Formats: sequence, structure tokens, C-alpha cells
Amino acid sequence: MKQTWRWFGLSDPISIAEIRQTGATGIVSALHQVPTGQVWSVADIHTRKQQIEKPGGVPSGLTWDVVESLPVSEAIKSQIGPVKQHVAAYIESLHNLATCGIRTVCYNFMPVLDWTRTDLCYPLPHGGHAMRFDLVDFVAFDCFSLCRHGAEHDYGSDIIAAAKTRFAELGDAERTMLSHNIVAGLPGANDNWSLEEIKDHLSRYAGITPETLRSNLIDFLSEIVPTAEKLGTRLCCHPDDPPFPLLGLPRVMSSQSDYGRVLEAVNSPASGATLCTGSLGVAKDFDPVSFIAQLGHRIHFVHLRNTVRVGPSDQDRHSFSESEHLTGDTDMVAAVRALMLEERRRLDEGRSDHEIPMRPDHGHALLSDLARASKPGYPLIGRMRGLAELRGVMHGCALR
Repeated sequence: MKQTWRWFGLSDPISIAEIRQTGATGIVSALHQVPTGQVWSVADIHTRKQQIEKPGGVPSGLTWDVVESLPVSEAIKSQIGPVKQHVAAYIESLHNLATCGIRTVCYNFMPVLDWTRTDLCYPLPHGGHAMRFDLVDFVAFDCFSLCRHGAEHDYGSDIIAAAKTRFAELGDAERTMLSHNIVAGLPGANDNWSLEEIKDHLSRYAGITPETLRSNLIDFLSEIVPTAEKLGTRLCCHPDDPPFPLLGLPRVMSSQSDYGRVLEAVNSPASGATLCTGSLGVAKDFDPVSFIAQLGHRIHFVHLRNTVRVGPSDQDRHSFSESEHLTGDTDMVAAVRALMLEERRRLDEGRSDHEIPMRPDHGHALLSDLARASKPGYPLIGRMRGLAELRGVMHGCALR
């Protein structure tokens, strides 16, 4: 697999020079400064490509291999607002990316929330930090801080009782921090958003069922996939994170069966999956080998990370923590082995995309990470450790 590293641009505290030292050879990046729904210009794409591949005019030895993400607007997801304009802008952006030689594009179809954690700096026994999702804390926010209408109907009585007790125990500063941590997963979020503004974002989806959202995704793909086919571009949808409904919002990419339905509905090699073993692995029934056996030919990008279910659960909703890459609930060795077998199958078929780009997703904050203001989930040392461990697994699988 092609070993890549996510880089957030010049604002990222981790530099291109440092990334070179991790052993990664490719970069995953995006134009975060461009508002969702607007066109990524060739000039802006070229500038980011130069920042990656030739910073200061000196070749870095790295290549920009994957876009993560070219965001899908809330208008497109909900089919409310300037849908046609945003679809046209998306198609033009795909053309401009292909002009610059970038043809793997990751996106997601999660309404409002990109990802959700209740603690961005959870202390670990060895002294490092991890991100964590505590279901009791989340329900406390949803039911007693946000006071979302109907929230009490989404959870069992035991978890609501525990959340009520937890909320009463939290001081004002702790409640504010909990809200901040959850809002961090909102695209464009900032500390100035009020709870009422969050409710406004959620209200767009009132009455939108999972079936409606899935239909909206299929309609979107039907619009853009013909362009992707002509350009030789590979689109790959990231799963819901976590893979269950939150804040009353529908989810449609939370399981292997979800992916099967969408990829069958728009049955094109240009439309595929981003396999994130950490997101999907929160579900108890996730089997990465089965996922790869069924959908491996449509996997265009891989996030290798691990999670461990720990703490309260409520039906199919689970508390979980980001774990070390090889020691969580997902059998990472089996996943890597299956992916490498898929690569070998592609090579035998003569596919040009036989090498699947992967990146070590998330990681514990370790050592010098603890004194560095990195983005939540994206420390230098923790991800480098994960990449080294995954590289060892890949070497071991290749020798068998």
C-alpha cells in the first residue's frame, strides 16, 4: 500500500520536512480555506501541490495523492438550498483537480457532523492522550445542555438517568468544554457558536429519514460519477464516525450493507469506498475481512486506525476510545493482509490502481506531542508510531 500522511496545509504545526522523516511517501490534503460549495480553482490547487511537492522550490520527495476532503455541502445532502450550483461547483472542482494530476477524492455524507468525540484529550495510563467518545457524556449534552427536542426518545431510560446524574455533577467550565469538544466535529465550527445556532443547523434535517438521505447521496453520485469516469477520478466515501445516529440526524454509511446498497445503486469503478477501520470498527459486527472480500474492488483509499469499545452502551450506540493501531477491537493484521491480497488481485488484473493509498489515521499524543498544539487526533509521534507498526505488519504479510 502507498503510505501517506494527512497534512492540513501551512497552518498545520507538522511540516512537510517532518513528514518526510516519518517514512510516508504521499500526502493527503485539501483546500480547507475554500468555503464548501465553491469551486477549487486550478491556481489554488497548484499552490497546494507546490507546497507539498516543492516547498521553497526544493523537491520534497512527496506527492499529493489523495484529496481529503472535497466537502459535500449541506444543501446537497439535504436537497435544500442552492443544490444545482453546488453540484456544478463540485464537478468543476473535479475537473480542476484532474488537470493538476490528482484523481483520488475522499468525501463524506454525514449531515452536519463530520465526526464526534466527547473528550479530545483523554489521559491514558502511560501518560499520553487519546480522543474518546463517552455515551453518557454525549447524552448529557444532547438532553440537558442542548435540550434537543425529542432527544429523550432516542435513548434508553438507564442511559438517560446516568446522563442526568453526570450533567448535575459537571461544573460550568466542564459543561462548556463538553460542548466545545462535540462542536469541534461541526464543519467550520468555532467557539462562538451558541447552542441555538447548533439547533438551527440540525433543524435542516427535520423530517429527513435515512432513506431520504440515502436517496440524496445516490442522486448526487449519479450527477458527478459520469464526470469522474471521464476524468479517471476515483471517488471514495468515508463512513459515518461514529457509525450510529447522533442528535437525531440520519446516517447512511455506517456498515458494510450500507456501502453495498450505495455502490450497487451507482455501479461504477469511479464510485467507491474509503475503508476506515476505526470508524466502522466501533460497531460490534464489523468484519474488515468480509468488507474487503465483498467490496475490495471498490476500495480507493484506506484509513488504518483502531478503536476499543469501553464504557456504557445503549442498544447499538457504544462508548469508545481511540486505541493503539494494533490493539483495538479490529483485527488490524487480518485487515492489512486482506488489503494486500486485494492489491495482488488488482495487479494480476492489470489495474493501474493496484497500489491502494493508506494513511495511519489518528493516534495517541505521545512524548513531544504533549507539548505541541496539534489538531485533535493528528499528533506527530503517535501517528508515526502507528505508521511504523503498520509498516511492520505490511512487511510481515508480504513475506508470507
